[in-house]
Amino acid sequence: MNSHAPGYMLTVVLGLFLSLHAVSGIRFMIDREECFAHDVQYEGDTVHVSFVVIKSDSAWHYSQDGVDLVVKGPSGNQIQDFHDKISEKFEFMAHHKGVHRFCFTNKSPYHETIDFDVHVGHFAYYDQHAKDEHINPLLEQIGKLEEALYNIQFEQHWLEAQTERQAIVNDAMSRRAVHKAFFESAALIGASILQVYLLRRLFERKLGISRV
Repeated sequence: MNSHAPGYMLTVVLGLFLSLHAVSGIRFMIDREECFAHDVQYEGDTVHVSFVVIKSDSAWHYSQDGVDLVVKGPSGNQIQDFHDKISEKFEFMAHHKGVHRFCFTNKSPYHETIDFDVHVGHFAYYDQHAKDEHINPLLEQIGKLEEALYNIQFEQHWLEAQTERQAIVNDAMSRRAVHKAFFESAALIGASILQVYLLRRLFERKLGISRV
């Protein structure tokens, strides 16, 4: 291995950790349709995508209809499509570099909040530097480490969104159960009061007849 290898490997490792910012996640509210674009710079890259419908703007709305997602390539060709999904995680290989579009459609009458995450897996250094029999195996291992770190970060973000959705649903269902119990109790008390009132009226009427 030549004398420039240590400095070169340091550059590679620094590039690896600095590039972790390539994972991009956003949260947005959708009414009917929202589209997003992501530029895939290299042909053959693996694109990782996930989304979770976090919550609805209606506290009483628990529809399992979900949203639709259509993914299109730079030429407008359809790559993936999903229908009525509350949560989904998938990946695909970009056959052409360029801007890919991700379009969500909400068929619910309520606004939905969606957590959307995109990560493009590409190891830039591996195919851009001199081929060296000592360096290449190390580059390959670094590339695998980079992808593993990406996948962990990507998976963690998706699980956090799933957990948040479940917490919101559980909290809303608990409040709904409390409200239902309150109204049922109020209805039962009202029925009991009405029953007492009617029995009292009936008793007074019979007492008045017996006196005559």
